[in-house]
Amino acid sequence: MKTFTKAGSTLLLAFSFSILSVEGQEVKSLSGANSPQDDQNPVWIGSNTLLFSRAFHPENLGGESDPGDIWMTKRDESGEWTQAIHRPDLSTSGYDVPLGLEDVLTLLIYHQEKERQGVFQYSKFGSDWNFLRKIEIPGIETFEGELKGRVSQGGDLIFFSAKSDQGFGSDDLFVSQKSGAATWTLPQNLGPVINTVGQEVSPFFDAKKKELYFASTMHEGANGKDIFVAKALDETFQNWSKPKRWVQISSRGSEGSVTFISPEEIVWTSTQNSDGFADLLTFAVLVPLEIPSDFEIPSLAEASQTPISSSPSGTGMKPVPIFPQVSVGIPEVRFESENQMTKEESPNAEASYQLIAVDEKTKKALEEFTVSQKRMGQWQTLDPKNILKENLVGEIRIESKGYFPKFLSTSLLMSQGPTLALMTKMEPGANILLDAVSFRRGTAELEGEDTLLFLEGMANLLNENDGFKVRISGHTDGAGDPGLNKALSLERAGAVRDFLVDKGVPFERLRIAGWGGTRPLASNATEAGRAKNRRVEMTVEQ
Repeated sequence: MKTFTKAGSTLLLAFSFSILSVEGQEVKSLSGANSPQDDQNPVWIGSNTLLFSRAFHPENLGGESDPGDIWMTKRDESGEWTQAIHRPDLSTSGYDVPLGLEDVLTLLIYHQEKERQGVFQYSKFGSDWNFLRKIEIPGIETFEGELKGRVSQGGDLIFFSAKSDQGFGSDDLFVSQKSGAATWTLPQNLGPVINTVGQEVSPFFDAKKKELYFASTMHEGANGKDIFVAKALDETFQNWSKPKRWVQISSRGSEGSVTFISPEEIVWTSTQNSDGFADLLTFAVLVPLEIPSDFEIPSLAEASQTPISSSPSGTGMKPVPIFPQVSVGIPEVRFESENQMTKEESPNAEASYQLIAVDEKTKKALEEFTVSQKRMGQWQTLDPKNILKENLVGEIRIESKGYFPKFLSTSLLMSQGPTLALMTKMEPGANILLDAVSFRRGTAELEGEDTLLFLEGMANLLNENDGFKVRISGHTDGAGDPGLNKALSLERAGAVRDFLVDKGVPFERLRIAGWGGTRPLASNATEAGRAKNRRVEMTVEQ
């Protein structure tokens, strides 16, 4: 179990951590519930059960590029959270997020996928959830980004965050009210007191206390992304108190969302105790929740601003990444005057992407790196500040001196802001998947030009960093005879070693291991899972 203590205070600077001043309170990760991947939007559905969305996990239906599947963890009698279980019955190959219970027998899930786009009902049958139908929320298909949110107590309201052309900023908060068995009202923006030109995401509304909990990058006191609390002043959800930061759970990381297990117990997400991805956290022991209560009434001017386009143009402001709050996807942002931006710094968002290479441990942006794409059999260099979308398919390669090369699917490049590529430094303990290495089926024979080019690059990297030894580990899926699988995995590791030796890497620096199917990354129940388990990895040992 991972624990840490919050303490200290420093200023937030670009490419540095921030630690907020908080009385020492021990916080723990939710035991087996967390993963090295991104765990977000926890939803408590009773019966000691917590649902959440997990991104980029190899067991997701869409594999490692899947932006979110539904996972579940339960709390046992001792109070520990059990190993999280994937719920493929509630997931698609696209983005999925749990919204919560409409009633004790009806669960709402948001799907963003070709076949299922919108909010859907699932009906409980025993311990299982069965697909029921889509509910009608006018215009929800027009919202962009990764929608997050919760059904409020009673099941009559859905508060959610998403991007809208008519919003106040990058992500805004909205509410929709139930109007029939499967119909809901047009989503209503919560207004300028809540929404800013920055990001407001992951709302949780306490219907009894009329309090809204959400994450923001722009409200007063925010460092990266923190949890804020505001109180509804009436039933219209257009009049709110000024949001106040919840200091008790603010950290040097990025707080994404909070949910209540009971009036005395919470679970929230934060990147503080991870390598940039969000973890699910709670207090190690129950402590009094110091929720802001001295809410202030906003001025008339603050409560009557007009929505603006979510595009920085027209606002006089531009988004600027703040590191190291998020290490993949769209970084946290602050806003600067648009006149500080040159044309070279502002590529056309409609025609190009921007990429930033980041050290996966320090979260520092790398000053020197190259990006290239294979075209007509040749690797061609791309401008990382202006990667043209035209004819951009397949993969791009990111390289930086002293780092393992990174291959990134072009489908993962972000249109709304720079894409961050995590780079693994060549140092003891570093481990990477040699995902570009292929073999002829059932053999240890290297296959394909891409395999040979990739291994040539690895040989050059090892020769440039001659102070290290590495271990090459082969793995297979779980099908077939375990003894034969172990032998094949060792032979494949040996084939990689032999190639590297031929390219000048000293034999004594290369060790091999064959694990057969004993260390799977994914379930062997599906072909997609078995394919992920057939792999070769490299670990730096010295």
